[in-house]
Amino acid sequence: MNKQQLVNRVWASANKMRSRIDANEYKDYILGLIFYKFLSDNEVNKLRTIGWKDEEMKTLVEDHEDKDTAMMINYCQENIGYFIEYKYLFSIWLLPGSDFSVADLSAALNSFDRLIGPNYKHVYAGIFKTLQTGLSKLGENPASQTRALKDLIKLIKDIPTDGSQNYDVLGYIYEYLISNFAANAGKKAGEFYTPHEVAVLMSEIVAEHHKKNSRLKSTTRRAVPVPCSSPSVNQSAVILPTKAA
Repeated sequence: MNKQQLVNRVWASANKMRSRIDANEYKDYILGLIFYKFLSDNEVNKLRTIGWKDEEMKTLVEDHEDKDTAMMINYCQENIGYFIEYKYLFSIWLLPGSDFSVADLSAALNSFDRLIGPNYKHVYAGIFKTLQTGLSKLGENPASQTRALKDLIKLIKDIPTDGSQNYDVLGYIYEYLISNFAANAGKKAGEFYTPHEVAVLMSEIVAEHHKKNSRLKSTTRRAVPVPCSSPSVNQSAVILPTKAA
């Protein structure tokens, strides 16, 4: 998917939310859902690299009493920083016959926050707070909120989040949204926006500062845009430690 195709998909997503929420809030929903898709797909891809088959993904449940299940939860938390149950995987909500509802997304976000790995709390804690608290704005009742979410999920399902593109998909989407919607709503909506170049520089400075941190040893670092819960924290990028190839 090239940048123009990506922009077209994001624009269509924004159109689905017209009349429901203010333009300066589009990014909270679109980027939040896309980032959740990224994290969900990332977990599935990680498990596939160690030999898991799609059928085995169904065993991804939160059961701390079962030894094997508890070990898998711990494996995910240590290697990718979080654990997402099978029923909360983004791809499951797209299956034929899925009875996805707004309650499922709300439960998924609560579960994600609860199952963040101890060493990754500083990276992921609270990143979906704005999305979570804003779900009620998508409709006057759960049924209309669910319809709005289903429309959004269908529109963003093909947005690549596997790192196969030759550009930063999440970063590009964030910059597009902030420049075309939040910025248009006035200074108040865009005043916390940091240009891409500055965000990258900040990320590199933080990475340099932590390069000798033993907990991050043998990892590579990359800047990934993350929706933040507080406008006082820039949403452009955080440093995600990932295992070196």
